[in-house]
Amino acid sequence: MHSKTSTRSHRLPLQRKLDHNTHPLIWLLAIICTIIAIAVVIAGIVVFIGYLVIHPRVPVISVTNAHLDLLRNDYAGLMETQVTIVVRAQNGNAKAHATFAGIRFNLTFDGQDIAMLVANPFDVPKNSSRDLNYVVQSSSIPLTPDQVEEINQAWKQNEIAFDLKGDARTQWRVGPMGSVKFFCHLNCRLRFHPLNGTYIPSRCTSKSK
Repeated sequence: MHSKTSTRSHRLPLQRKLDHNTHPLIWLLAIICTIIAIAVVIAGIVVFIGYLVIHPRVPVISVTNAHLDLLRNDYAGLMETQVTIVVRAQNGNAKAHATFAGIRFNLTFDGQDIAMLVANPFDVPKNSSRDLNYVVQSSSIPLTPDQVEEINQAWKQNEIAFDLKGDARTQWRVGPMGSVKFFCHLNCRLRFHPLNGTYIPSRCTSKSK
């Protein structure tokens, strides 16, 4: 007798592919993000084009005048001084106001701190300037023997120098979409005739970046 071996064919159930429909909120978020990205790009282009159209001179800070009102030193190695310094904030932009802020300039003699010159934020109109008048007073500044000798030589040669170093921030508004910012750095040597206090004119203008 022949026995029949029955074979069963096992068929896997058909899997239906799920139809993944994108939720409308996801599409909405994608559209919003795209609009924001385009707006940012357009705003950047507007600021850049506005800056090219204005094509202004960079804001600068400079020392336009000064005077050595007082210089006195004694045998104890103490120095007293008073210096008048006129600092000018210049806005050469004919189409936008400029804001000057963070002004801090340190006046020193041979590395010895004398005073810090500061100012509150202020605006300078289009194509205009504003002068800051500082009267710097200091008394009883202790000097090293080398500094005392330097002052003695200054009296003999009728020339003495002070260093003025510091920074300021400037900003232009370019339309309603943005602004252009600069960083001004001032590093000058102010020279005087101590016998009469007159200022020896020299170029003292900030560098911007």
